[in-house]
Amino acid sequence: MVDVLDTKRSATRFRILVEIAERQPAVSQGEIAEAVGVTSQAVSEYIRDLVSEGYVEKEGRSRYRVTKEGVDWLFRAATEVRRFAEHVTEDVLGSVGEDAAIATGPIAEGETVTLTLSSGLLHATPGDGGPATGVATTDAEEGREVGVTGFEGVIDLDPGRATVVQVPAIRSGGSDAVDTGALSERCERADLVVASGVEAVVACSRGGFEPRTTFGAGAVAADAAGRGLRVVVVATADTVGRVTDALRDSGVDYEVAEAA
Repeated sequence: MVDVLDTKRSATRFRILVEIAERQPAVSQGEIAEAVGVTSQAVSEYIRDLVSEGYVEKEGRSRYRVTKEGVDWLFRAATEVRRFAEHVTEDVLGSVGEDAAIATGPIAEGETVTLTLSSGLLHATPGDGGPATGVATTDAEEGREVGVTGFEGVIDLDPGRATVVQVPAIRSGGSDAVDTGALSERCERADLVVASGVEAVVACSRGGFEPRTTFGAGAVAADAAGRGLRVVVVATADTVGRVTDALRDSGVDYEVAEAA
């Protein structure tokens, strides 16, 4: 369980701080009490604690503002809640639903299958020999999609990783400043190569690589690494921040390297 959901008090504290951030600087404790479902006196006590902890500052009568420390705490807590929600929807509730997998052999409806991830995609193999299993809801030939439900166990998955290779912007030399041989070697070791920015796309082309996508590279890399793939993101210096933001928000392990 994430910290902010450990107790009713911590969850209420989180909600009250969100309400203050949304309503600041003119804060009606009565309106917050109604929105959160506690008494106005309780809201007053929570706000007093938040002020003493440095998360909220009082600017006058009924005027409050969330401090930088409070904003940072809200970001961390919100990220924890989002990840927990993803765990519930994808790992918990997903296990009682139906998903599609690629059949590695002929499968009959009702047959028990072993589930694995390969190249970031779910695969189903006839039999129950693996740590994660399910039950086929359709017939399928090898290489076709098969419906799977009744998931049990945990799929073996080595954590993926992303390497962001920074290419200089055109004003700093662009692709001409890139060691295309070293870039090519790095890309060859990756399961997936994506690019962000014109200079990065040209650098890939000069290195003999065509990136799988040149749009939404950070989100694509985060999703792929989350499925256990080794990803290289070739990114123009101006776009590196957007890429790393997407990776960091998804909790992906990454490093930034220079291409020059």
